[in-house]
Amino acid sequence: MSDEERPETPKQEITEVEERGLLVPSEVYRKAGVIYGTQICTKYMRQFIYRVLPDGFYLFDLKKIDERIRIAARFLSTYEPSRIAVVATRIYAQKPVATMCSKIGCRAVVGRIPPGIFTNPRLEFYIEPDVVVVTDTRTDRQAIVEASKIGVPVVALADTDNKVEDVDLIIPVNNKGRRSLALVYWLLTVNIMRNRGLLKPDQEPPFSYEEFMAGKVAAEEAQQDSL
Repeated sequence: MSDEERPETPKQEITEVEERGLLVPSEVYRKAGVIYGTQICTKYMRQFIYRVLPDGFYLFDLKKIDERIRIAARFLSTYEPSRIAVVATRIYAQKPVATMCSKIGCRAVVGRIPPGIFTNPRLEFYIEPDVVVVTDTRTDRQAIVEASKIGVPVVALADTDNKVEDVDLIIPVNNKGRRSLALVYWLLTVNIMRNRGLLKPDQEPPFSYEEFMAGKVAAEEAQQDSL
């Protein structure tokens, strides 16, 4: 389910203490559509589910989303940014990934993934990463396979219908909607910067999550991107 077509859904109960501990208010997660999955849920992804709607769509537990974004940002902060490759085949992920990489200095791999990008040093576009981030384990499968071959860890955004073979760290999110992708990559960017001392813990970043958001594409193109 994209964040453009979400229905009214019951809100997950969050205590005041839990709310204060979130990276952004729970309502921001909801409005961005981060919690909305698909009507299919793979076995591994069931641990991140809060409930199933009457129409069969799965909802992510936003507390687990928040926790995994925090963990992923902390993990990625231990790597030199120039050695982080961030992959986005999906149309709505390409601007968020490019913007994230422009802010922290990682390597953006957007659009078609050239075979051999991580495994063939003779290629002009060869990248030698220490860690790889992918937006979708299905559409970015080529990057996961190559990362596995060279023995580097993979961090992946995963929707309810994603398989997670050869992935080391999962971030359970709606990885199809443009608002959701913008918010997730903005949160990763901000928290990596805080962990690396580029932003103070209580300092607001000089950029908004809307700056990470891709523009809308034609319905036919968006449908093709989701296949």
